[in-house]
Amino acid sequence: RLLDVFPIDQQAQIRTMVSESLRGIVCQQLIPRQDGQGRVLALEVLVNNPAVGNLIREAKTFMLPGVMQTGKKLGMRLMDDSLKELVDQQLISPEEAHRRAENKKLFPVAAPGGTA
Repeated sequence: RLLDVFPIDQQAQIRTMVSESLRGIVCQQLIPRQDGQGRVLALEVLVNNPAVGNLIREAKTFMLPGVMQTGKKLGMRLMDDSLKELVDQQLISPEEAHRRAENKKLFPVAAPGGTA
C-alpha cells in the first residue's frame, strides 16, 4: 500500500529505498477476550533481512508470508499464528479469530445449527 501513493514511474526506486531502509513492521490488533474481561493483543512481526528486501525490490510482496513463516527464529510472526495461539489458550473465540484471519480456512466456524 505504501508504494501505491507514488507515481508508477517512481515505484521501482521507492521499492529499492524501502528494501534498504526498512528495519521491520509490527501490526497489532486488540481483540475482545472470550471471557469479556478486556482485550488481548494479537501480533504480526516482519523483520527485514536479505530475503525480505529482495521480495520488496522485486515487487513480490505476496510472497512475504512464506518468508515470515520460515523466519520465526528471527522473531517473525504471522497474525494467523498469533490468532491460533490465542484460540488455543481459549483467550479469544474461534469466530473472532476467523473474522480477523488472513487465511479463513485455519479457523473454521460452525454454520448456524450445524458443524464446522
